Amino acid sequence: MFKETLITNDAIVLGILFFLLYFIFDRNKNGGNYWQKFYKFFPPILLCYFLPGLLNSLGIISGEESQIYPVVSRYLLPPCLLLFTLSLDIDMLKKLGFKAVLVFLAGTFGVLIGGPIAVLIVKAISPETFSGGNAETWRGLATVAGSWIGGGANQTALKEVFQPSGLLFSQSVAVDILVAETWLALLLLGVANRARMNKFFGSNSDLIDEIKENLEAKAKEKRAIPTYEDYLKILAVGFGGTAIAYFCSDLITPFIATNYPGLAQFSLTSSFFWVVVIVTIIGIVLSQTKVRDIEHVGATKVAMVFLYILIAAIGMQMSLVAIADNPMLFLVGIIWIIIHAICIVTAGKLLKVPYFFVAVGSQANVGGAASASVVAAAFHPSLISVGVILSVLGYAVGTYAGYITAQLIRLASGQ
Repeated sequence: MFKETLITNDAIVLGILFFLLYFIFDRNKNGGNYWQKFYKFFPPILLCYFLPGLLNSLGIISGEESQIYPVVSRYLLPPCLLLFTLSLDIDMLKKLGFKAVLVFLAGTFGVLIGGPIAVLIVKAISPETFSGGNAETWRGLATVAGSWIGGGANQTALKEVFQPSGLLFSQSVAVDILVAETWLALLLLGVANRARMNKFFGSNSDLIDEIKENLEAKAKEKRAIPTYEDYLKILAVGFGGTAIAYFCSDLITPFIATNYPGLAQFSLTSSFFWVVVIVTIIGIVLSQTKVRDIEHVGATKVAMVFLYILIAAIGMQMSLVAIADNPMLFLVGIIWIIIHAICIVTAGKLLKVPYFFVAVGSQANVGGAASASVVAAAFHPSLISVGVILSVLGYAVGTYAGYITAQLIRLASGQ
């Protein structure tokens, strides 16, 4: 370990992060057999967190000293959320059917109740995990709630709302990544045995095959080559909506702080909380207008770029050494994900849906757009958009449901 940070110039750090992101995804797409085998065990999104975290742990860069995370979280996170939410396709959700949405919501419910239940169980086993110097542990777990009901963008939103310490956030990110990626591996194992899984759930692949054919036809019909004007429009919508959200937040926050100071315990005096709430509402409203057409020229792809920059910046905050300081948090994460799994598998079994909806619905909650797309692609590349659509639903409800989960975790921990 270096005693001092080796690279302190943020221009250099940002260049390193972009190179790492490019290298990770280039090898995933264009690498040979060795890389394909490697990525089966170490998914790209895991490396997007881990490699910056490794550089931070070794003292090569410093997430604490760098200003990259504050800038990215403040200025790229809101447009990222807006552009993802903008692609919410109500018609497609209707075509997927009520059962698919119910399974997804069962997964959301599993995360919502799983967090506080896991805290109560671990607190009974190890009271010191949530008391004394660890009394603020719930703030870190609040970020996991955002990540597991939505994704990295929601996680960052709740981090800015609840303000966990750097050490606590490192520990929580580690729990999030390792537990969530283990669950992803199990779901992908199920994909490899989808016929057996469909038999278990009392369904078949006929509905998925029909959806796949419809999506392939729709994609060919609406595909367009983006121009630079299109990219300018995407950025104008994303950052314009962000500007409106910040403007409204600057009016709402001081009003609540002055007239209802007691709401501070629920983080309702946090300016960024209102930014995220408002920008998500703007995205949902615009998704029902013609503005949504920018989705066909790359709005989601721009949002994905923002998201991966955000993920790398979050990774910079992670200290791999700090993981060992609070191992009981991993038990919280394991119990939490088991409760989520029980809820979504039970819903899938009762509703007799194809395994596809269980696997993708789970990752639309726990993993966000990236992991849901990975699972959907494992069934068929044309089904990626289904993963994205369900993930967008996760982004839309993630901050709100994550916020409720965080408050329940706070109460369960005795704070």
